[in-house]
Amino acid sequence: MNPSELLTVAFAAALVAGLVVKFWLASRQIRFVAWHRDTVPSVFAQTVALSAHQKAADYTVTKARFGLLELVFGAAVLLGWTLLGGLDALNRGLLGWFGPGMTQQLALLGCFALVGGLLDLPFTLYQTFVIEQRFGFNKMTLNLWLADLLKSTVLGAAIGLPVAALILWLMGAAGSYWWLWTWSVWMALNLLLLVIYPTFIAPLFNKFKPLDDEALKARVTALMQRCGFAAKGLFVMDGSKRSAHANAYFTGFGAAKRVVFYDTLLAKLSPDEVDAVLAHELGHFKHRHILKRIAGMFALSLAGFALLGWLSGQLWFYTGLGVRPNLQGTNDALALLLFLMAVPLFSFFVSPLFAQLSRRHEFEADAYAMQQTSGHDLSTALLKLYEDNASTLTPDPLFVRFYYSHPPASERLARMTP
Repeated sequence: MNPSELLTVAFAAALVAGLVVKFWLASRQIRFVAWHRDTVPSVFAQTVALSAHQKAADYTVTKARFGLLELVFGAAVLLGWTLLGGLDALNRGLLGWFGPGMTQQLALLGCFALVGGLLDLPFTLYQTFVIEQRFGFNKMTLNLWLADLLKSTVLGAAIGLPVAALILWLMGAAGSYWWLWTWSVWMALNLLLLVIYPTFIAPLFNKFKPLDDEALKARVTALMQRCGFAAKGLFVMDGSKRSAHANAYFTGFGAAKRVVFYDTLLAKLSPDEVDAVLAHELGHFKHRHILKRIAGMFALSLAGFALLGWLSGQLWFYTGLGVRPNLQGTNDALALLLFLMAVPLFSFFVSPLFAQLSRRHEFEADAYAMQQTSGHDLSTALLKLYEDNASTLTPDPLFVRFYYSHPPASERLARMTP
């Protein structure tokens, strides 16, 4: 069996194995949540109403079942792009139209993104206007959804096309170590986006106003000073314009960091609980979780670019994934797309390791928050957020270990109990 055939077999095996494992895990989650739907766990019996518990179960099961449909469709699309020749046909058609060169390669990336976005649209619409609407979370109108789609498309093209052109140019002009130069540029652009996102990009989609509750502002400022944290500002975002879900987050990098509260969060939590949630986020910075994740992203992306640099020069990489490379021209856009489609299939099987690391970081941030505020306030805040977001209190343990980036409520609250 030659390398091309080996890659075809490995790709098909990874696709099938991933599909089987994901179906098995989702089925476990659906059964486990449904089995526990009619009984609130004893530890939450005094704080969570049965109706809220049942809503969370129904929401979780509905999303999981819909996810199975998305899973099958996504696997079919991936197979269509690769082994069934979809990407090859698109590439050949654009070569006939534009001829080889930068224009054709950018057109290939653009058309691939456009087709992928169109294929995803029905699922996005159903998720927003059927599932989220049914459970009372969606606040978006169709006009707002269309405006968001238009803005994100224009913004994606305005940023993505120049970046893609630069990457493609480096792949062709920077020699055998183009992947190292490309990685450096890619990381610099990611860091730049961390700086400009809060000020220039996020306001295109939401309104941000300074926190005007003076008492809460004083509490939050005192907490941040106590924790040795400085931010450019405290802002309230009109999250209720799109969703009833509540959240708070830090955004930005370096001097551009800012604290953002959803208006829905401030409407649901007491000042003490807001303090506790913010202290949890500060815990991530105190333990340098953000820097560790950025460093991890740097290392993994460097390995990925190095692997792409090698694979892009191997004929079997293209033919093994259903594409005939252009032997008289460059195939850089093809290499990028094939790599981006193939890598998630194989990396899926190590994703539980990253989920476990993320859960450990959440426990560390919780512990820090309890040192700075109150474990009781943090636990009541989390319970409100779990209930408000209809997060199930009874997830399947194996599903949690595989997917959850945050520990389930029972594990988090158990550590907050005196």
